[in-house]
Amino acid sequence: MAHHRIFGTSFASIYLLYVRKVERKDRTRAEVDQVISWLTGYDDAGLQQAVASEVDFETFFAEAPAMNPEAALIKGVICGYRVEEIEDPLMQKIRYLDKLVDELARGKKMASILRGSDPTAVRP
Repeated sequence: MAHHRIFGTSFASIYLLYVRKVERKDRTRAEVDQVISWLTGYDDAGLQQAVASEVDFETFFAEAPAMNPEAALIKGVICGYRVEEIEDPLMQKIRYLDKLVDELARGKKMASILRGSDPTAVRP
């Protein structure tokens, strides 16, 4: 299996790009954190630890507390690829996250981004 360069990229560096992207569209860092938490199960402290320790994407997803089973509901095109058709599991998780952040930046409602989940609910 090919080892893509993005796998070794610092999650913190991409996280900051996500935040900048959504803030340009009048969304917030808290909303980015909410989307990441929904997908990965990280709580605020765990997410901030991952950012502070500058883990790479591979480690970030490997250590994710619990990938959301509803992530399979994420459909569409990101970076020219349909996320539901990406074969590499790690690349698919990265593209799921890209897709969610893109939807946030485009102004979609949080309930829609979180695939119908209650945006105020806290996952265990």
